[in-house]
Amino acid sequence: MKKTLFICSILLNLSLLSAQTIESGSHKTAGYIKSDGTIENSSHSTVGYIKSDGTVENKSHSTIGYIKSDGTIENRSHSTVGYVKKDGTVENSSHSTIGYIKDNGTVENSSHGTIGYASGIKKEWAAVAFFFFKLD
Repeated sequence: MKKTLFICSILLNLSLLSAQTIESGSHKTAGYIKSDGTIENSSHSTVGYIKSDGTVENKSHSTIGYIKSDGTIENRSHSTVGYVKKDGTVENSSHSTIGYIKDNGTVENSSHGTIGYASGIKKEWAAVAFFFFKLD
């Protein structure tokens, strides 16, 4: 009985460390974001990282951008390329709406057409995954 409880405990802990799935609009797995910010494609190859300080890196650990605490997304030169509002609206640098990240993880284009799903992922991270990386 103790062995069974121990194995169940290990499996539960491993499941908590697993990555959140990013899906296309047709629910095909496009990639994963791990809890540590590692971004993987559908084959589990690392394509980038989101660091705890908001730095966004490519797979070679070169900085390609930043996510600021107010939802501003900047490129590596600190020029603003977009915004993620608290309500999930994603805007370009001119404040034109380019998409939406809903509370349930649905990702929509500016016409509210579903382009993907990122359930359980921070809105800013989902925006980076959909707009900085090609995960197909």
